[in-house]
Amino acid sequence: MLRSIAVGTAIAASVLLAAAPAAAAATTPAPVTAPDATPTAASTPTPTPPPIPDDPKDPARALEYWLDGANIRQAWGVTRGKGATIAVIDTGIGKPPVTFDGAVIDGTDVSGVGSADGRTPVGVRDPNHGSWVASLAAGRGNPDGTGMIGVAPEAKLLSVSLGFPGSASTVPFTEQVVEAMKWSVDHGADIINLSFTTNTLDWDRSWDEAFLYAFEHDVVVIVAAGNRGSGTSIVGAPATIPGVLTVGGVDQTGVASQGASTQGITIGISAPSESLLGMSADGTLRAWDGTSGAAPIVAGAAALVRAAHPDLNAANVINRLIRTAVPVPEMARTPDPLYGFGLLDANAAVRASLPLVERNPMGDLKEWVRVYRRADAPEQPQPQSTTTPIAVPPLPAVDPPAEPGSPLLPTAESLRYGTLPLLALTVPGILVALGVTAAARRIRLERGRRTPTP
Repeated sequence: MLRSIAVGTAIAASVLLAAAPAAAAATTPAPVTAPDATPTAASTPTPTPPPIPDDPKDPARALEYWLDGANIRQAWGVTRGKGATIAVIDTGIGKPPVTFDGAVIDGTDVSGVGSADGRTPVGVRDPNHGSWVASLAAGRGNPDGTGMIGVAPEAKLLSVSLGFPGSASTVPFTEQVVEAMKWSVDHGADIINLSFTTNTLDWDRSWDEAFLYAFEHDVVVIVAAGNRGSGTSIVGAPATIPGVLTVGGVDQTGVASQGASTQGITIGISAPSESLLGMSADGTLRAWDGTSGAAPIVAGAAALVRAAHPDLNAANVINRLIRTAVPVPEMARTPDPLYGFGLLDANAAVRASLPLVERNPMGDLKEWVRVYRRADAPEQPQPQSTTTPIAVPPLPAVDPPAEPGSPLLPTAESLRYGTLPLLALTVPGILVALGVTAAARRIRLERGRRTPTP
């Protein structure tokens, strides 16, 4: 029996995968039209391919409960992902026998410690993480229909190895992500899978340009939500970046996983995150948990949609995945902080008839950058004046300064405004005072004459 392990990175909680119960997944909900949907005819799936070798009784296939729980086997009746390319930006995709034969078409290392083709696992902790992720997304399985198989077994893979903190990488992690995103886009990725979290809501500004580069080149970016078991209580970047499809995790019964998932308003869809399988670089099957596994299951489903509907852009691929998701009774609203729009239904996403949308339902990073990065606002038009300016006559010339004179002699200004007014007020006052004094003296004399002598 396979030993269950928790997978994580130094910067991220291990990403867990959960499968929807078969009964719930078998019920396809009525298509939901997005608010911004336009009345355009939906895309037509590609012709049905020949049957794929698949032995449900094989021990490995029997453990892959999500193949039926998320209706992936039914979707294979339309496509297995041929023509779509998934970039796995992780610890690198190893070279086990058979699993990735013909799948990995290119690769690179952005950590500075791996191999140039991105096929040598890097890091001292969970170096096989990238191989496990890739095997869930697009593992080939054995030609006889046995062995682990991925969701999109005919999709191509790009292997981008990066080093998480603690991996002895010579390049800062934020710079690795930027280089990895741009390299993936430039080398033909239709879908990019990021099974890590930084446990912080915000992200380095350099990621703005890197993720915009992906969106502007019509790439679907799938991101793991993170896991409570690894200390992630709410989603963190890059799961908080507008425009990415963030994947939460559920257990085998379709209930939100307690340890192998987290919560947040950016979660768009849920997929299995518990009791998953992964192929290690040495060819050993391992059991593991985490939204790191739920994300590549959705990435594989995105590859199925892109292969079945090659004319759809990234926004409409994401819209198909979330609008055909199966709601669960525990959802308090839609989207729900635990389940997003519901549980992945790959068959419905491939086959449903939906109107096209004009915008990414998971948000607009360009607009977010404009608003929150304080980008330059557009110039406001200046009002046109219709009044005629009034001519103002010039002020009179200033009087020339007076000739300097002796400080002991009064000037004309001091005589005019000082001496003369002072004399005009002082002289009459003195005369009045003298008159009053003389009158008082005369009165006293008169009284003295009239008073009889005793």
